[in-house]
Amino acid sequence: SNRETKGRTGFAHLFEHIMFQESQHVGQDQFFKKIQSAGGTLNGGTSQDGTIYFEVVPRNSLEMALWLESDRMGFLLSKVTQEAFANQQGVVQNEKRQNYDNRPYGQSRYVMSKLLFPENHPYNWLTIGSLDDLANATLADVHEFYKKWYGPNNATLVVAGDFDKAETRKWVEKYFGEITKYNEIKDMSPMPVTLTASRRAYYGDELARSPELTIVYPTVEEYSQDSYALDMLAELLGRGKKSPMYKVIVEEKKLAPGAMVGQQSQELAGYLMFMVRAFPDKPLQDVELAVQEALARFESDKFTEKDLERIKARLETAFYNSISSVLIKAFQLARFEEYAGSAGYITTYLGNLKAVQSKDIWRVYEKYVKGKPSVLTCFVPKGKVELAAKDCESFVIPAESIEQQRKYQAQAAQSTMKVERIPTSFDRSVEPLTGPDPSLRVPGIWETKTGSGIRVLGIQHRELPLVSFAVVIKGGQLFDRVDKTGVASLAARMMTQGTARKTPIELEEAIDDLGATINVYSGVDKTTLTANCLVSKFEPVMALVEEILLEPRWDTKEFDRLKQQTLENIRREQATPAAVASRVFRRLAYGADHLLAEGSTGSLETVTAITLDDLKQYYQQFLAPSLAHIAIAGDIDQKQATGAFERLTAKWPARSAQVPPVAAPSAPAQAALYFVDIPGARQSEIRIGNVSLAESDPDFYPATVVNDKLGGSFNGILNLILREEKGYTYGARSYFGAGLYPGLFLAMAPVQSNATLESLQIFRDEMTKYRQGIKAEDLAFTKSSLTKSNTRNFETLSSLLTMLSEIALYNRPLDYVKQREQFVQGLTLDAHQKLASKYIDPNRMIYVVVGDAKTQLPVLEKLGLGKPIQVDRDGKPVPATAPTSE
Repeated sequence: SNRETKGRTGFAHLFEHIMFQESQHVGQDQFFKKIQSAGGTLNGGTSQDGTIYFEVVPRNSLEMALWLESDRMGFLLSKVTQEAFANQQGVVQNEKRQNYDNRPYGQSRYVMSKLLFPENHPYNWLTIGSLDDLANATLADVHEFYKKWYGPNNATLVVAGDFDKAETRKWVEKYFGEITKYNEIKDMSPMPVTLTASRRAYYGDELARSPELTIVYPTVEEYSQDSYALDMLAELLGRGKKSPMYKVIVEEKKLAPGAMVGQQSQELAGYLMFMVRAFPDKPLQDVELAVQEALARFESDKFTEKDLERIKARLETAFYNSISSVLIKAFQLARFEEYAGSAGYITTYLGNLKAVQSKDIWRVYEKYVKGKPSVLTCFVPKGKVELAAKDCESFVIPAESIEQQRKYQAQAAQSTMKVERIPTSFDRSVEPLTGPDPSLRVPGIWETKTGSGIRVLGIQHRELPLVSFAVVIKGGQLFDRVDKTGVASLAARMMTQGTARKTPIELEEAIDDLGATINVYSGVDKTTLTANCLVSKFEPVMALVEEILLEPRWDTKEFDRLKQQTLENIRREQATPAAVASRVFRRLAYGADHLLAEGSTGSLETVTAITLDDLKQYYQQFLAPSLAHIAIAGDIDQKQATGAFERLTAKWPARSAQVPPVAAPSAPAQAALYFVDIPGARQSEIRIGNVSLAESDPDFYPATVVNDKLGGSFNGILNLILREEKGYTYGARSYFGAGLYPGLFLAMAPVQSNATLESLQIFRDEMTKYRQGIKAEDLAFTKSSLTKSNTRNFETLSSLLTMLSEIALYNRPLDYVKQREQFVQGLTLDAHQKLASKYIDPNRMIYVVVGDAKTQLPVLEKLGLGKPIQVDRDGKPVPATAPTSE
């Protein structure tokens, strides 16, 4: 978007969407269909500096991917008609509503960019653009933008993976060689910003519950010498318990549950950002003073060489993790080629990070931060301007009304522009043949048991010098009491807040010394400890894991902090329409008194009641080795891994515990529609579904396969209608989600407000039709995409751990992937219809809408589900006499 001009913003991102429609030789929506049918995946993304398109396919489909990609690069314009253009205008407008307008703090970056960058600077506007610019765009504008920037001379093509180099070069020349160069394009020069004076503004956010302070200092473009030192400076200022931002703002003054410092360098300019989202009643003037105090603390306390080495160790491990998949390797190579001048920069990037010295960090601190002008923004709950910092001016962002949504739809008007076919030197309508499908090769799995009986599964994966492992303990929230939901989650988080032998800071530093990450978290049905490190650090990391798992500290101060942080996070979720919709649906589906009515984090009421003794008791009773398994993958052999885990488990005291069964509530006798009012909401969040199967149920995987064509992917019926045909949403999906408990079937989408009723009708009608059966070609597509995509599931260490845990958690055979493949291949249309009819019944589902009651509620009786039942953000009935707000 940095190549756009003011008044014509959002074009780069809009064009990214249009590129997935059709091209001269590839039909409507066939890009997704052909790639997914081959077992691949694809997408695109637009930033302020560029747009990227990618496909990941089996090696036999590489030529097809190049054919597709070249056709939309060179032969798109003949298919960019007014109808196709208007459709994607609607999709992008709804993406903006979803990601910016209809969420708390969604406009924060917009305000910051307007204040930091001058009017004519390419970073003054966001990639998404403005709704007015998108609505005012014409077909001629779009064609002009394409011809200016979408030539091959402004693109980098990367092919990474298992392929024949000579053959691939021939294909690239064949498909891309004749594409027209429209203009000579020169790279833009850096445009760093200099502020002559500080700028301060506040904005009253309708959805925010807590005030947020952001302070930004202009810095430099990416890959410049100073950018590396600035990255390190941000880490020292804001990461970890030892950082001055944490010490002053979180620990001492208790102004916020956390504080963030981040350095963002881009192609043309950069900035260093301090961001603090405070507790609800904390004035941002106090937060600003605390930030300044933290900077003074940084100057007085300084940092040690050991602190700097910890950062370098962590970043080295992160770099190797960042190239663990073929896709991310391709991303990195393309990025270095475009912005660093050469793909070979991948071999020197890490060295540049490691070369940073203490004097470099002090130099950039003096140059860009100390005493320098900044941009300060305060986002406060609407009507609470007193929480803003001093001397801030009001920043006005015109709000979109429902009437404007109708106007934008009508404005996507007509065009008399004639679109011509583009000549080609050969018949591009002939799709390249694919060779034989690669055979599925499930990685070799080794298995053993420790002396204490814990099952260990592993996969040796030698590409990178990394190892990842997980200790998984069944139970999680399933052991919580209904009135204290959230105990399991808090207990897990407390386990990394120090050990009996190490204070919280000492444990954090010990992990960072090794460049490792160790996390403990708890979900609905399990508590998981994960670790990732260089293989050379495996043994000392295991020593830390042993302390964390067997000798938790139960630090009172850390418990109080985490509890307050959890409560604040819950409050903030109650202000987010998407989170409100999911929570209300869950409470209505399971019933308010059911253990699973709340997510594993808990509610304000249940978390408030939790004590430190509750966590200790949970740990003593339920973190039992008899419920555990261990999974490991990486550059490590079975002998070394088994020895380390044997030492760990030998010290783990035996405990008697069994996961309690979870009763599934009865399905509703008939469908009902519930409405939560969020006045002025730019979109309606829709959730439709019911309690369904546990993952251990024999029908669970068959049901997920059956759902695939309905809403399991971009090519699902729901998405193709609501997004691609209607333009009402950025995405619509449906899924079965569960574990060791009865989970949910859920169909969902955020839709533009004035399309709420029609979207609900589409959901209901399409699910009703789906129960009657699908076409043979749709079943063939499902079979092809699901079976051929299996090879992508064994590439990264995290995906291998997921597979191993599936085997252990649900007692699946080691070759369960192949068995599932056989099921998919053997699925018949009749069996598909019977499963759909059994598990997808919109006449017995709960319908939840979260949106603007004033404009949407009156028409929803037309859905035919009776009078909508108004409920609050906890799913409790409210009087239906008038729309509610809080």
